[in-house]
Amino acid sequence: MEELSKHGHLGRAAMKADMDRKTARKYVKLGKLPSETRKPRGYRTRPDPFARDWPWVEEMLQAAPELEAKTLFEALVDKHPGRYQDGQLRTLQRRVKQWRAQHGPDCEVFFCQEHRPGEAIQTDFTHATELEVTIAGVAFAHLLCMLVLPYSNWQWLTVCLSESFLALKRGIQDALFRLGRRPEWNQTDNSSAATHRPAEGKRKFNPDYQALMDHLGLKPRTIGIGKKEQNGDVEASHRATKRWLKQRLLLRGSSDFDSVEDYERWLWQLLERRNSLRERRLEEELAVMAPMNASRLADFRELNVPVSAFSTIRVMHNTYSVPSRLKHARKVRVRIYERRIEVWYASKLQFEMPRLQGRFGHAVDYRHIIWSLVRKPGAFARYRYRDDLFPSAVFRQAYDALYEQQPDVRGDLEYLRLLHLAAATTESDVETALECLLEEGELPTSMAVRGLVIVDAAPGPVPELARFEPSLDEYDELLDGALCHEELAS
Repeated sequence: MEELSKHGHLGRAAMKADMDRKTARKYVKLGKLPSETRKPRGYRTRPDPFARDWPWVEEMLQAAPELEAKTLFEALVDKHPGRYQDGQLRTLQRRVKQWRAQHGPDCEVFFCQEHRPGEAIQTDFTHATELEVTIAGVAFAHLLCMLVLPYSNWQWLTVCLSESFLALKRGIQDALFRLGRRPEWNQTDNSSAATHRPAEGKRKFNPDYQALMDHLGLKPRTIGIGKKEQNGDVEASHRATKRWLKQRLLLRGSSDFDSVEDYERWLWQLLERRNSLRERRLEEELAVMAPMNASRLADFRELNVPVSAFSTIRVMHNTYSVPSRLKHARKVRVRIYERRIEVWYASKLQFEMPRLQGRFGHAVDYRHIIWSLVRKPGAFARYRYRDDLFPSAVFRQAYDALYEQQPDVRGDLEYLRLLHLAAATTESDVETALECLLEEGELPTSMAVRGLVIVDAAPGPVPELARFEPSLDEYDELLDGALCHEELAS
């Protein structure tokens, strides 16, 4: 039509449009485009295979609208063997979809909301297993505590191991103190880190969480139970953020990090660059937020814990070993972080260990008890936490080889001597020596390992130094020189 309007030659216009001359003449005569001449098809091109059974299908849908088409199809196959084939399932699904659109029950309607700057920050946890992150080659199962400002989409993440209050506390404080300002509300779901279910069934805020909100100057609020869409911005960010991080890991060329701290620093560098693209709307939010006048609370919880006769402590339903000398203290102070615990006594840090997740776990460090266990080797065979006394698979192989030669207390004693040597020197050196002996088919006795491991010699005598006696005349000369310098300067 456009080409014909330029010169009026039908043949040339048809050739330009790559169309037959007769077809072009037809559309010129009609004065319509091809798309305008098509009419909707009101007839079927093939018989409806479900015509005989559709009244039954419709009856079932009216009684239970939530029935799926696949369930109905399987029921029809059982009811009429040989009448239907697998390829006809899609036809029934289309028919059921059309029925629901015309006769089905009303659906829940969601209403998009306008976010006001600086009103609230949304907080939630998401599992990050699909990122396949490893720490020093070991798979790292973890979660991300995610906070989002809905108006500007400013976002922050912290790495955590569970949806605990300590993880929530650290995540909220990291985000707010990085912003330097605070919104009016902090909005979370009904996780046990923020709320608890009292006897009457209505969820209330935990005292610890309420105290945190009061200290930071925030008002807490939660979404309805089972209403994830009310926390829509942070919920929608889960999949998009993890897909973005997965792409960044592919670009990095490796998902392995030296430590959790290195992994978290890498995350924060990415977030800072990503958030820089949202500065304009973030400035609008910061302008209406109140300043953060509160001080940052410690990211740990403190408990006074008794030391048992077994040289262990019980912390958050889990058992940890402690150096046997701390039995003199009777009680120690434990700082519980999200990823580790610290044991303090007399205001001094005694040691720290990775924190166990869940309940009824145990972590026994052989260095804490080996000195007593060597003197009581008979206790090793039925020691409750014996599995914790194999630092690696190599130590387990060495024990099996020793016990095969001497299946009694003597085999246990020989293995305990290996642990004693590892505690006195370095575990890695002893493990390397055990690997060499096992590969050569030799029995990994303590004497054989000692011959391969460098044992520090006893410290030599402390050299005697001449006693230093300062000369007061030298101090007088310094003072006289300082006075002369002041006189010259004046």
